[in-house]
Amino acid sequence: MTEPVRLAKRLAEMLACSRREAEQYIEGGFVTVDGVVVEEPQFRVQNQAIALSPDASLLALTPVTILLHKPAGYEASDTPGANPASAGKTAAQLLTAANHASDDRSGIRPLKKHFSSSELLTPLATAASGLVVFSGDWRVARKLREDARVLEHEVVVEVSGEIKPGGLERLNRIDHGFTYRGALLPPAKVSWQSETRLRFALKGEVPGQIAYMCDSVGLKIEAMKRLRVGRMPLSQLQPGQWRYLMPYERF
Repeated sequence: MTEPVRLAKRLAEMLACSRREAEQYIEGGFVTVDGVVVEEPQFRVQNQAIALSPDASLLALTPVTILLHKPAGYEASDTPGANPASAGKTAAQLLTAANHASDDRSGIRPLKKHFSSSELLTPLATAASGLVVFSGDWRVARKLREDARVLEHEVVVEVSGEIKPGGLERLNRIDHGFTYRGALLPPAKVSWQSETRLRFALKGEVPGQIAYMCDSVGLKIEAMKRLRVGRMPLSQLQPGQWRYLMPYERF
């Protein structure tokens, strides 16, 4: 028996290439160990059969954007660990091959590198569900950050309680606006979908904002779901599942 060594080192010896090139092959999903794809360069091997795919390439991985349907109870904050109520469950933990939507038409092969190099761009309250966006593409990140104040989010909210007189007009800021966290919020479009459901279409959504607005007119939020970010809808994506953004899709 030989001593276990890192897969990247063994592959570099096999191919007479640099250690970094071996790591690129492995992270690109082009290397198998006993017929099973291994994407971790530090994976320890001994006498197993190691093979490189004929399609292997050293070209840099194309950055991807991931759309996830976050279930309620999972933290999706830009300050991880900020909400103890999530009990350690984060939206990022759902980014696994097992949760890849079966109807994803992108044709992109899921890689662990896609998950580890993507950052959360659209925070969402732990108690809420709906669309959140992760991306490793600097162009998408810049778009969502620079246009954050003008990008419209559509959210449906289940509420309880009795709305105050003029409450709907107040939510729509017909008479005067809301100040939240020291800033005047831009106008929103709010309408009843049923006796207990409100639809919000608002720009520059801030976590906690909708709960604050509802509370100010006598309503308590029972459930909240984000349906759309800009032009990108949640559509038929199931809770806990994710898909890749298609090349022609834009926020």
